[in-house]
Amino acid sequence: MGDLLQPMHLFIVAILIAPITVIVLPPFWVIFKKAGFQPILSVLMMVPLVNLAMLYFVAFSEWKAEPAQKL
Repeated sequence: MGDLLQPMHLFIVAILIAPITVIVLPPFWVIFKKAGFQPILSVLMMVPLVNLAMLYFVAFSEWKAEPAQKL
């Protein structure tokens, strides 16, 4: 029964999680950067329930970014 966290199982889980991380993190990195927050906060979007809190935090906080100037 204690065979759940064998190294091979952890390796398979890492192989499955890596592509999801590569797909999910870059858009959030750019969103946080454009909103004026530290882009490293995008890593928190991979943590369940914390990602919902971060989404509300970003959505309802005052953004430090300035609008783009028209030419």
